[in-house]
Amino acid sequence: MAELANCTRCDTLYVKTMRDICQGCYQEEEAAFKVVYRFLMDQKNREASMAEIVEVTGIDEALIIKFLKEGRLQASQFPNLAYACEQCGTSIVSGRICSHCTAQLKQALNEHEALQTKSQSKHKSDKDKTNTYYFFK
Repeated sequence: MAELANCTRCDTLYVKTMRDICQGCYQEEEAAFKVVYRFLMDQKNREASMAEIVEVTGIDEALIIKFLKEGRLQASQFPNLAYACEQCGTSIVSGRICSHCTAQLKQALNEHEALQTKSQSKHKSDKDKTNTYYFFK
């Protein structure tokens, strides 16, 4: 069954399918993608930075980053096309966070799991001690 939703870009009401934007905004994004892609396909522009692409094409940086995250533009083909890590701001070419921040998050998660395991084992041993019954004659 179709679902009604508001477009995240222009806030108009539309029937939601697979996208979170209306058909009009989708067509605008497709036109913007074609402009960026045509610019980057020119041999002299393949090493353009994000700032240069935004300046020349007039397309918003957030939209270009969206194309990168969706995999529509491959950073391997365009070496200077990078965006900021959501955690620290370092330039990255894929994903949401850089490898350094990923390692920090994994370490913090491992530490949290170790503390949780230790806490659970202590709680269990304390519970075992309180449930002991003694019988004296």
